[in-house]
Amino acid sequence: MKVYKTSLLAQCDSEVARIIQLETERQTNTINLVASENHAHPSVLEAQSCLLTDKYAEGYPKHRYYGGCIYADAIETLAIERAKKLFQAEHANVQPHSGSQANMAAYSALLEHGDTVMGLDLSHGGHLTHGSKVNFSGRWYNFIFYGVNAKTEMLDYDEIEKLALACKPKLIVAGASAYPRTIDFERFSYIAHRVGAKLLADMAHIAGMVAAGLHPSPVPYAEVVTSTTQKTLRGPRGGFILCNEDLASAIDAAVFPGIQGGPAMHIIAAKAVCFYQAMQPEFIDYQLSILRNAKVLAAELQNYGMRIISGGTDNHIVLVDLSPRGISGKEAEEALEAAGILVNRNTIPFDPKPPHLTSGIRLGTPALTTRGFGVEEMKHIAALITKVIFHPGDERIQKQVCQEVKEMCQRFPIPGVAGEYTKGSING
Repeated sequence: MKVYKTSLLAQCDSEVARIIQLETERQTNTINLVASENHAHPSVLEAQSCLLTDKYAEGYPKHRYYGGCIYADAIETLAIERAKKLFQAEHANVQPHSGSQANMAAYSALLEHGDTVMGLDLSHGGHLTHGSKVNFSGRWYNFIFYGVNAKTEMLDYDEIEKLALACKPKLIVAGASAYPRTIDFERFSYIAHRVGAKLLADMAHIAGMVAAGLHPSPVPYAEVVTSTTQKTLRGPRGGFILCNEDLASAIDAAVFPGIQGGPAMHIIAAKAVCFYQAMQPEFIDYQLSILRNAKVLAAELQNYGMRIISGGTDNHIVLVDLSPRGISGKEAEEALEAAGILVNRNTIPFDPKPPHLTSGIRLGTPALTTRGFGVEEMKHIAALITKVIFHPGDERIQKQVCQEVKEMCQRFPIPGVAGEYTKGSING
């Protein structure tokens, strides 16, 4: 097996080093179309590995419960100010460990247990934290679900308004985990205000496009906006919350001491780097490439006879309906992974199959775009995906595609990942 040159970790803990090495090789040699993943910039990775890892800084800048927080205060304040500037928000909290915890804190600040909330149905593209019964959100609050139109497979705002008028929610959640079209946050705001509800916008998937001005921002319309930093923002794994100044104290108290203790200061440092990078002119070009790649991928798959949910995409997500092919999302995911192409099974609107099987797969272009894949590569990938899905049990085709995938990946290395290998063993 090829391995990286001996490291301190390999000397101290060869088993962990071995597994990390295998994961590095897996990522290096596969095409990653998982829409919720990306490759963090090397500077983000460097920030995550700094000595701020060791610092416990419970509380907020200038209001900590531990000594020695002068630089923890400085880095968190910098991250806050950059988030506010990037998204033109009045207040930012950068402590949530994930998007799910950002949503949990936002609900805690805005709701009482049992309150009525409207959210996008999971099978229509919503997230677990938008009211799924297996999630805290669905157990603690009374979620009423809206969905997409059966013909257009897009959000029907007239029907959403009718539902809101009928159920009078205290909060409406706008945002999605698997919705490939532009979200009209202004219309959601109108609906929310008409029924006396607050609006929470979850922009976890589209935050990079919002930052680049390529998707309408929810910030002017929603009282609270939640997001992750690791998807289209290309930052560390983590969450953040934006809100109006009048909700700042409630949001901050909901995060700490409400649901979290000491923040992960090294991740907050990486978030600060991420926000700074998103302010640079080249970040717009990167987001434009993500969008262009997604549109080409969707169009090419359609040309090969695949059915694309809603007929296309406005963002980084492409949803494929496999029903006409007679296979499940699970079967397609496993066949593609054997061929070196990573996707995730995903429900489609009005899906007759259960979530562990699904009738569809979700594809996303952020990670490949980070590696430099462009339009021609998307066309090639569409052909490879189609070949595998049309012959899901053919191991010969899977091996053939896997070899093509490796050759493509060698031309587009992951930024910051050493391409130099040495023979031998890391056991030591």
